[in-house]
Amino acid sequence: MRLLFLVLFALVGLIQYPLWAGKGGWFKVWDLQKQLVEQRETNDGLRARNNALDAEVHDLQSGTGAIEERARGELGMMREGEIFVQILPQNTTPPAGGASVATPATPAAGAIPNNRPSTPARPAARH
Repeated sequence: MRLLFLVLFALVGLIQYPLWAGKGGWFKVWDLQKQLVEQRETNDGLRARNNALDAEVHDLQSGTGAIEERARGELGMMREGEIFVQILPQNTTPPAGGASVATPATPAAGAIPNNRPSTPARPAARH
C-alpha cells in the first residue's frame, strides 16, 4: 500500500511539472503578463508623445502662433517695438555683455513701492 501511494504521488508530480514549470507553464504565463503590462505602459507614453508631436507639426504647418512662440522661447527673438524685461532673482548679478541695468534699492518687506514720479520739495512760504 505504501509503495502504491509513493508511485501515485510521483505520477502526480510528473503531471504537475509541465503545468507549473514547463514551456507554457504558469510561471511563464505570469512573466509574460507582467511584460505585457509594462509594454502597454510604454506604448501609452509613446502614443501620448506622438500625439503631442503631431499637434505641434499641425500648428507649425497651419499657423504662425507656434512659430512665433518657438522663436521667442528658444531663440530669444522679439517683435519690433517690444521691450525685453528680465527679472533676476534677488542677490544675483546680471549676465555679462548685457546692457547695464540700474537696480533700485530693495524696499522693506511688505512695503509697496512708490511708482509716482518724484517732485521737488516746495520751498516754505515767506510772510
